[in-house]
Amino acid sequence: MTRENARKTMKYIFGPVSSRRLGQSLGVDLLPPKSCSWNCVYCQLGKTRKFVTERQEFFPREDILEEIRQAIAANKELDWITFVGSGETMLYKGIGWLIGEVKKLTTTPVAVITNGSLLYLPEVREELFMADAVLPSLNAGSEALHKQIDRPAAGLTFRQHVEGLAAFRREYKGRLWIEVMLLGGINDSDEALHELAAVIKEINPDMVHLVLPTRPAPEQEVRLPSEERIEEVIAILSTVAPVVHPVKGTMELRNVPDMLQAVTAIVSRHPVQQRELQKAIADCFPGENDKISEVMQDMLATGRFKLVEHEGEPYWVVNAQGS
Repeated sequence: MTRENARKTMKYIFGPVSSRRLGQSLGVDLLPPKSCSWNCVYCQLGKTRKFVTERQEFFPREDILEEIRQAIAANKELDWITFVGSGETMLYKGIGWLIGEVKKLTTTPVAVITNGSLLYLPEVREELFMADAVLPSLNAGSEALHKQIDRPAAGLTFRQHVEGLAAFRREYKGRLWIEVMLLGGINDSDEALHELAAVIKEINPDMVHLVLPTRPAPEQEVRLPSEERIEEVIAILSTVAPVVHPVKGTMELRNVPDMLQAVTAIVSRHPVQQRELQKAIADCFPGENDKISEVMQDMLATGRFKLVEHEGEPYWVVNAQGS
């Protein structure tokens, strides 16, 4: 199989996507959409129609590893290989084996993005020990807000979540970066933030990453906090841990063997702002404005995508009725 044909048929790999915190990151998706233990109000994948809480090997681990091997060969300047599922990443039973095998293939560090809901299980924590960085979610400092924002499956409690994170911190030797989704009018009050700060202090992560709901969300009440409020949030949370407010990532489409397939792979994992896509295509055809417009129109004409508006911005999302 040629490299081009291999890249065209990849099912589990997407990107690389560029971001401030992970640089050029190759994504590895281990799950069928949407397999999750939470039903977050802000989730870019939409609502969780049926909770999944039982871990399993959804796809053959050898098939996933082969795609990772091909992607590593095709992308020589990766900063991270990031495991992130179409749902809760740690539902994939065998991720520890995959991380270990990837570490044999490359010196590129491995990150895992997870909601952290299963870290109360010792076997789940153990599967993450070889990762270089783990980025679990913590969006609330109380049971009430946890239920309001994360809407976990029955049996998954707030204290269980916090205790799992704290236990993982005690055992894990890599970088633990807590992700906090900051929602205007929901978890950005002084009371909510002081409660959150107390829990973060209990967990003792290396860093807190603030993230914002910049993509279309399934619930209408989700909105961005003000810039002034973000600064106040940083001031409160930085009393217990270093806080960073990462700049939004960018797409990289130069040198991909099939642009349509590359865009499809990324959009199927999360909505993409139209101007972000336009810039990525413009980087491939500098100065050719007509060509940029032509490429975007041709992609829309395939029926794979549709446009939705969020915060006054058009986004590309997967068209479930498309071909």
